[in-house]
Amino acid sequence: MSKVLVSDPIDQAGIDILSQVAQVDVKTNLSPEELVSIIPEYDAMMIRSGTRVTKEIIEVGKQLKIIGRAGVGVDNVDVPAATRQGIVVVNSPEGNTIAAAEHALAMMLSLSRHIPEANQSVKNSQWDRKRFIGAEVYKKTIGIVGLGKIGSHVATVVRSMGMKLLAYDPFISLERADQLGCRLVDMDLLLRESDYVTLHIPKTPETTHLINAEALATMKPTARIINCSRGGVIDEAALSEALKTGKIAGAALDVFESEPLGESPLRELGKEVILTPHLGASTAEAQVNVAIDVAEQIRDVLLGLPARSAVNIPGLSSNVLEQLKPYMRLAETLGNLVSQLAGGRIEQLNVRLQGELATNNSQPLVVASLKGLLSQALRERVNYVNASIEAKERGIRVIETRDASVQDYSGGSLLLSAKGSLGEHSVTGALLSDGEIHITSIDEFPINVPPSHHMLFTLHRDMPGIIGKIGSLLGSFNVNIASMQVGRKIVRGDAVMVLSIDDPLPEGILTEITKVPGIRDAYTVTL
Repeated sequence: MSKVLVSDPIDQAGIDILSQVAQVDVKTNLSPEELVSIIPEYDAMMIRSGTRVTKEIIEVGKQLKIIGRAGVGVDNVDVPAATRQGIVVVNSPEGNTIAAAEHALAMMLSLSRHIPEANQSVKNSQWDRKRFIGAEVYKKTIGIVGLGKIGSHVATVVRSMGMKLLAYDPFISLERADQLGCRLVDMDLLLRESDYVTLHIPKTPETTHLINAEALATMKPTARIINCSRGGVIDEAALSEALKTGKIAGAALDVFESEPLGESPLRELGKEVILTPHLGASTAEAQVNVAIDVAEQIRDVLLGLPARSAVNIPGLSSNVLEQLKPYMRLAETLGNLVSQLAGGRIEQLNVRLQGELATNNSQPLVVASLKGLLSQALRERVNYVNASIEAKERGIRVIETRDASVQDYSGGSLLLSAKGSLGEHSVTGALLSDGEIHITSIDEFPINVPPSHHMLFTLHRDMPGIIGKIGSLLGSFNVNIASMQVGRKIVRGDAVMVLSIDDPLPEGILTEITKVPGIRDAYTVTL
């Protein structure tokens, strides 16, 4: 049975899901040394923000298949190291969306009305109303940096509060921004015109200290900034100085460059700053949601299924996965098949999306094709995470094309061609209405057969007696034929025969098959 290590506190609902398929060990507050010593036993890890999964931990975790982060950010996981090892890294991009958005809104309103200090004042038996005169958000301009799921929810709410919306997001379309009531602008304009700035972005090399002294200097002296995204996107020293000197009016921070927050000039400030201990996802509902979401993904991966929110599988998001999962199975099957037909060292793989499939994201299908292509050589070592890396290291050139004009099957079809030591071969496949995979052509010869575990392919002259001779030869070796189909382009020309057989061919029979008059070549395939 698989083993899962849960190294941070998670909701019991997540543990219950994992327990369906694995032995679950909950061991929290482990030191890095303790993690290194025990991780070789485990097939999966489930963490929150407390555990740092370093390169050292990943490299000794030889059995790890998946690392699940119950939350949005994965900055506490060495994702490149995990990718190199073929370990899936997943998160829960939607599980705490509402919680994080609502916390940002609460921080904005608390900052505007000085609620934390006013509360403390009353508890200290004071009644100094003049000291806590606040500001309304109605008709004020808010600049939203990042229009992902959290930023979009914030936009929806503040729009209903009567605020004017600016947004900066280089990856969002004008149409989507318009739907949310946002005017897309550049960062400089957003900072200059906004009364409130709220950040909803990941920490990357490009966003580290995005809000620095220079940026703060462009803001209004009455402006307030809220950060419930990631620590490090604001230069905290520069922010502290801007607040002290009155360059901006206030800041509310839930995340920090170093957590827990240690000695910091931000602590010395008064009602112009609000600090909370990374509470963005800290609602009862969010804790349950992220635990269930990530536990389900770990369960699926341990059962051999793809994860819906893998951060290190190119082009694969939950909505894409839902749509393309059946076609990923098709791509993997065709990749496995064409690799065996082409044989040996593959030099090039062509992936062509046809018909309706040509309008879809090609990356997941290319990755699945490569996984199938390399599965004969690498077996369980290759997966959706490292397939592209393994292909690149082997010098396999990948070419993607699309042809929407091919309307042979509803939903489209997929054509793979590969160059290998046995020559260049191509296969085409499609999904039937019931979701069953069918091979629809081999080397451009039309056929229509479902893949089976053991298959025999022949290239031969279309002439009387060939099929009978092959059947008799297989029978003499006690090989049972489950199904057979012939594909040809012209009568009495070349043809392809595909046989599904119940058992592997005995040694030597392939040589005997190629001796049959009219047989040009023969290949066995195991899927």
